[in-house]
Formats: sequence, C-alpha cells, structure tokens
Amino acid sequence: MQPASQTNGKINLDPDNAEHGLAQLVLTVIELLRQIVERHAIRRVEGGTLTDEQIENLGEALMNLEEKMEELKEIFGLDADDLNIDLGPLGSLL
Repeated sequence: MQPASQTNGKINLDPDNAEHGLAQLVLTVIELLRQIVERHAIRRVEGGTLTDEQIENLGEALMNLEEKMEELKEIFGLDADDLNIDLGPLGSLL
C-alpha cells in the first residue's frame, strides 16, 4: 500500500486500495466545499448581515466541520497535502 503522502497531489486509485482512493476523493470535495462555505460566511460577517447569534452558530458549525474533517483525515491516513490534488495546467485544487 502506497502511503497517502506519496501520491504527489494525485488521487490514488489503485484497484487494491480503492477505498483509500475514494476516501481521498470524497474528503477533497468536502474540504473544497468547506473552504467555499467558510469564505462566504466571512463575507457575510464582514458585511454585517448576520446577528450575533447567527455569527456564533456559524462559527460553531464551521469549527465542528473542521474537527470532523481532521478526524476523517486521521482515520484514512491523509493530511492536508493529500487533499490538494494536482489539476495539471490549472495548478493545485486547494
């Protein structure tokens, strides 16, 4: 089994280790969406369109999601670099 850190920014789709490659792909998509939501939330907070309670709830939800992502990365032996896949001429995803 090739360690995730040796995938060089590419999704590992080794047939003998399909579960790991699928986990890497799914977590990459979730991390991308998490970052998009976080950026949007920051814009809304800075724009003053949220109440203090909404800001508190949003912050808590984002922290919980980040904690869950860290837990899942640990379960599948992945780190942040493993989720930053290489898109060729477009550069890295994250």
